[in-house]
Order: sequence, then structure tokens, then C-alpha cells
Amino acid sequence: MMRKIHVLDTTLRDGEQVPGAKLNLEEKLEIARQLKKLRVDTIEAGFSASSPGDFEAVTRIAKTVGNDGGPIITALARAVKSDIDAVYESVKFAERPLIHIVLGTSSQHLDKKFKKSKDEILSKGVEAVKYAKKLLPEVQYSTEDASRSDFQYLWETIEAVVKAGATVINVPDTVGYAVPEEFGELINKLNYRLKNLNDKVLLSVHCHNDTGLATANTLMAVKNGADRVECTINGLGERAGNAALEEVVMGLKTRADYYGAYTDIVSKEIMNTSRLVSNLMGLDVQVNKAITGENAFAHSSGIHQDGLLKSRDVYEIISPADVGCEEMEMVLTARSGKHAFRNALGKIGFQLDNEDEFAELFDKYLELADKKKEVYYHDLFYLANIFMIEKHGKSTSIRLYELENLQVISNDLFPTATVKLKRGNETYQGSAVGDGPIDALYSAIKSMINIELELKEYKISSISQGKEALGKVALKLSYQDKIYSSRAIDTDIIKASALAFLNGINRIIMEQTKEKAKDEHSA
Repeated sequence: MMRKIHVLDTTLRDGEQVPGAKLNLEEKLEIARQLKKLRVDTIEAGFSASSPGDFEAVTRIAKTVGNDGGPIITALARAVKSDIDAVYESVKFAERPLIHIVLGTSSQHLDKKFKKSKDEILSKGVEAVKYAKKLLPEVQYSTEDASRSDFQYLWETIEAVVKAGATVINVPDTVGYAVPEEFGELINKLNYRLKNLNDKVLLSVHCHNDTGLATANTLMAVKNGADRVECTINGLGERAGNAALEEVVMGLKTRADYYGAYTDIVSKEIMNTSRLVSNLMGLDVQVNKAITGENAFAHSSGIHQDGLLKSRDVYEIISPADVGCEEMEMVLTARSGKHAFRNALGKIGFQLDNEDEFAELFDKYLELADKKKEVYYHDLFYLANIFMIEKHGKSTSIRLYELENLQVISNDLFPTATVKLKRGNETYQGSAVGDGPIDALYSAIKSMINIELELKEYKISSISQGKEALGKVALKLSYQDKIYSSRAIDTDIIKASALAFLNGINRIIMEQTKEKAKDEHSA
């Protein structure tokens, strides 16, 4: 029998504790609305007592996102009346409000942080729960640093606060101390006792990633009876972060046979949520991050590309579409094999049946790939086009845009860009003023093309060091409700920005041409 696992998202509380990731009120509301679309069960919207701004944000989220069938809304409180009052006053407007109380149980917390005895802290926790219970029916109690706590004292605390009225017990691995087998055993023992004490109380876990085991510990907890997981988008949070929601959710979905559990998360909203959080917090997702990283579904190894072209499940256990990710352009490099090269040629409208000619063109491709870190479809198009003209005196009917020249002037008054493009035998030139140099550059290019598209994401990063460092620009372009990824690399970041934009436009043109040819053939 499949168990439902409840998901609490604490991106707006624990995730926002990352240095430099402070969100304003409107940004918090925007993320909360997206979390509702993602269908998390609970949103921890902040730490109400920490500041007037956080109190207002939690209140607004409770009033808007927490109604009309929205998720449970909670906020964090220390085991003191003023904190509990602040949480109550801010979450009470939600349809399903919850007060979340946290108090340490490890000797490190008792002896060094609180400098109080076990009995004193236990009594303090019980009184806090009793007080919160007078305000709201739903109360969560978190035994901070549970993974380093004496088991007998941990259980005595849990037993006492449940009898005092707690409806959720959270077992945090606060400093990432736990290892999966040990944490699983702890949850198994607590779950057995808790279900015998009160089987209506949810057992929750909150794992930190200090040793990189947050997701593994969380999944092991689910396997051993945890009813709820506390996570953040992109694994954000204090120090090394928290268990990443997307990793836990897709881990459960991919291996439902093993865990015997599911969540109500709408997985196709994962990428939208990840990008929103990344953009608003100004924190890039590492490229090799599981599920939401830029390279999570990218393949450059020739062996992997060959397997994927034969069947995607050879090297992909998760479909990009399942997490709302567009199918990525296969990255062509010097490591790409003949199968990937032939497939890429087909995508740009070239078919070489002569094996000797194919081998000759492949050699030319390898020469180009050795000079560049990545080869894009437009590079391949020009390489193949020139080859066909030299061999057969003819070229493809597809005409792609090529950057001839550009000039960008950046100042406080009128950032301007002038761009010269070539398409086949025709040249185009345009100029535009923008809010900044990149806006001016893209406005100038858009003035010359007959495609209505929207820039959804612009990311810039360095992939080498020193004066001749290469800059990479990665874009997301929206055209006719479809997202296209494109990127480019150059030592001149303005030029890389222009090339990335044109790469995206050329991908749209190639896809349109291919679809048109398919329609004509079927007709």
C-alpha cells in the first residue's frame, strides 16, 4: 500500500537564511504562489518574530496563498510566548494555520547554548506547546539537533509534548551529523513508539547537508516510517543547505517501488519553481546539480549520446518533461561520436548517404570541435553547408542568421547597440536603445527578424580564468508557448550574448522548417 508523504517547504524561512538571499515582500509572495502551484502541503513562510517585515510577509502569505484550498501556512517560533504570539497573529488568517516551535534536545544545546538542565528544557517545551495549543489546534514541535541527542531524553521530550498537544513531531538533523543507516534506525524506533502513543501525530524530518547526505537521510527516514519531509527548493539553507525538495520528490517518484510512497507535488512545476527561486534570490544553481542543474539532462559523452539516441532510458531515468524541463540540445564536443553527429546533421536538414563523404565531414567537425569547447547547431550548419557547396555546388534551402558585426555603447543615458547580420546572401543592419547594453543589443536584433519571441532567462558565467577568460551566456527563449535553450561562449561577453540569442533564433527557424517539411510530406 502506497503511503502519502507530506511535503513542507521552508525555502522562505530556512532557505532565506543564506547570506545575500534576502527577499522583499512581493518576492516572497511570488515564490509562495508558485509553491502553491507546486502543491506543497505546508509552506513555512518565515520567522514572524524576527522583524516587522517578516511578520508582514507571513501575514500576507497566510491571507492570500493560505486560502481557497491553499497549503498549510506556518512560521517558526522559539519556545517563548512572544514568538508564539507573533506566529499566531501572522498565520491565523490562513484556512489551515500551524504554529511551529523549536527547542534543542542535544547535550551541545542544553549545556552550551541554553546552560540549563534536561528537566528545565523539557518543562519549557511542554509549557510552550500547551500555550500554543490554546491559540491553534495544529502545533508542530521540533527537537533541534535530534540526531546528536540522547535517545532516551529525546523520546521523553517527544512523549511529553505529544501529551501536551503537539500534532506534528519534527526530528531534525540540524548540523548534518547523521548517516543514512543510523538516521533510518532512529526514525524507525521513534515511529514505532509514536504510533503506539498517538497514531494521528505526523512524524517529520528536517535534514541539513553539511556532509552532503541530506537527501539520502531524508529518503532513508521515509523508508523507515517518516510521514513528512521538510525541504527547500534547490537545497538552499543555512551553511551547506537542506535536503532539496526536487531531489527527494523525484527520488520517491523514480523508486516508488522501493519506498512505497508518493507525494502530491506537481513535478512539472519543479523547473519553474527552481528558476524563480534562483532568479529572485540571485543564487545560481550549480550546473551539475541533480534535477534542476543546467547539465542535469545534458550529455556530451559519445558513448552516452549513442545510447540516448537508441533509447533515452539507457542513460536517463527521469524524463526532462517530468520536471518541466525542455529537452536540451545535445551538447556536441570533440567527445561526441558519429551517431550523435549524424543525428545533429538530421536536425539541421542535412542527410549524407555517401559514407565516404560523411567520414570526411566528420573529420572536419572534429577539427572544429578541437578548437571550440562546444559546437552548436549553427556552427554545424555552416560547416555542412560549406562542405555541400564544395562537393556538390549546392547548399540547403534553410537560411540562418549569422553575426557579421556589432557595436554596443553603454552609458547612464542611452545605452545603444548597432548590429549587422547576414542571412544567406542578404545582410541586415539595425540599431536600438535599451535599458542597458544587453537590452539594446537584443532589441536591435529583434528589429531585424520576423519572429516574436520573449527572453525568459539570461545567465552569464566564466568558465576559465585570467585575462583571456571565456564567458558563457545561457538563455531561455519563449516562442509560441515553447521554451528554447541556447548558449554561446566567447572571450567577449557582449558577443557571446549576441551569439547565444542568434543560436536560439536559428534553432526556432530550423524547427519551423522541419515541421513545415513534415506537414508538406504528410499532405
